[in-house]
Amino acid sequence: MQFFIRYLRPYGRRITGGLIIKFFGTIMDLFLPWLLAYMLDEVAPTKNRGQIFFFGGVMLLCSIIAWLGNVLANRAAASVARDAIRTVRHDLFKKITLLTSREIDRFTIPSLISRMTTDTYHIYRIIGMAQRMGIRSPILLVGGIIVTMTLDSALSTLLVAMLPFLGLIVWFISKKGVPLYTITQKHIDTLTRIVRENLTGIRIIKALSKTEDEKKRFDRMNETVAASETKAASVMAVNSPTMQFLLNMGLVLVIVVGAGRVDAGLSGTGNIIAFLSYFTIILQAMLTITRFLTMYSKALASAKRVDEVLEGQEEIWGGEAFAPDPKAPHIEFDRVSFSYNKKSPDVKDISFSLKQGQRLGILGPTGAGKSTLIKLLLRLYDVDDGQIRIGGKDIREIPLEKLRQMFGVVFQNDAIFRGNIEDNIRLGRKISLEEMEKAIQDAQAAFIEEKGGVSTPVVSRGQNFSGGQQQRLLLSRALAGTPDILILDDASSALDFKTEAALRAALKSGYEKTTVITIAQRISAIMHCDVILVLEDGQPQGVGTHEELMESCSLYREIAHLQLGGEEE
Repeated sequence: MQFFIRYLRPYGRRITGGLIIKFFGTIMDLFLPWLLAYMLDEVAPTKNRGQIFFFGGVMLLCSIIAWLGNVLANRAAASVARDAIRTVRHDLFKKITLLTSREIDRFTIPSLISRMTTDTYHIYRIIGMAQRMGIRSPILLVGGIIVTMTLDSALSTLLVAMLPFLGLIVWFISKKGVPLYTITQKHIDTLTRIVRENLTGIRIIKALSKTEDEKKRFDRMNETVAASETKAASVMAVNSPTMQFLLNMGLVLVIVVGAGRVDAGLSGTGNIIAFLSYFTIILQAMLTITRFLTMYSKALASAKRVDEVLEGQEEIWGGEAFAPDPKAPHIEFDRVSFSYNKKSPDVKDISFSLKQGQRLGILGPTGAGKSTLIKLLLRLYDVDDGQIRIGGKDIREIPLEKLRQMFGVVFQNDAIFRGNIEDNIRLGRKISLEEMEKAIQDAQAAFIEEKGGVSTPVVSRGQNFSGGQQQRLLLSRALAGTPDILILDDASSALDFKTEAALRAALKSGYEKTTVITIAQRISAIMHCDVILVLEDGQPQGVGTHEELMESCSLYREIAHLQLGGEEE
């Protein structure tokens, strides 16, 4: 509830105005059957046309006021729901971009997408419905009962006697149905995950002829969802027919008892007609309240999911101004250890130092912790033990914005965005056209000019480029602006040897003051580095030059023999 109050408070005046309008419009709706009864029982028998037209005009005016009030109130409700959920989405998206990597791991990407879309939509619907029906239905329910008691207390007793049964049915069905909808939503989440996996991996599924298997997997989950929805709908479907049955029984009793009272002169025909109208109004109000409670249960669960993200831990962007020590190493890992699950270390006791302009190569088998070191250096995660220093200062004391601005990065699984090449290289940074052209040239991305220059369109994930072209586009982005530290995480795996050699030459001649960290699977990509770090199972197996490691590190020597045939180059 605090979540709704927080986001609806800025629209308090608009909500209050809409509710006041809705209140008077609803009162007019309640007034109409009473006026009809009065006309039939009191005015019509007098045969006074003036009074008949007068009260007919009053009924017409009430109808217009009710219609206008409901239209204006509904428009106000829609605008409040629109503006409030726009703020929720803005805050949620902003928060997601600031979450720590550990928090993103905890929530998972599919869940964050679901909270950003499905959950916010549930909240949007309940905000609008609460303003439209949240006040109208209770007024119709309570007001209808009160008015019927003024019309005929004996007939009202029939209605009051039925209300406990109606309430018990609503409570019982809601108690059974709402949990079933929660289960259904979980099944839908699983179905969505399967669809996402198939769309993402559609090429490999086709390549391995797994289409039929995936169809069967989808069909199984689809049948589970259908069965779950059927079960929930079957329970909730009992609600309306049961209400209608009780209503019809009540109407029969009203007609039977009312006919006797009319015949005895204890009640008028108009009262009976009005009573039937109020009976229908009260039933519809009960059904609406039932739907509202169901939607509110869904929205409340969604609000908790959204609020959980909004309360998540953010990256800390503050810190003192950064002034590097020119005498200290440019980058230094001092006995660094880290674990994702806080149980067993993923990297342990890592130490090395680099001077500005030096080149570090990181080599090791899959799962050795190579990419983890990069994430720690970028402070996507904080170390558990030890220190990482840049310019002699612990990176945890460097303002995060300043820290990240030092880097140009090509990740192992990097992102290319829909737009054009210029947008993907600049990525919102203030980079001149000359700097961009230099980066493209150094990244050996001549294909960009051949395709029409930096204005060339780019589809989502860069699928209109080959793997090698994608890597050179990513390299152009990383080199643009001449970063202090360049990180290349398996960034040349799709390049041929000639292009890779040209890239190394460009880095060596044009980026003398840039410290380069290269993660590679091929020794040929790192053997010319000033320092090479060999990892296995998250632990250092050797640190040194190619020649030194060939003498001292058996793992490095084994990899070299496999890749280079035992010959040093």
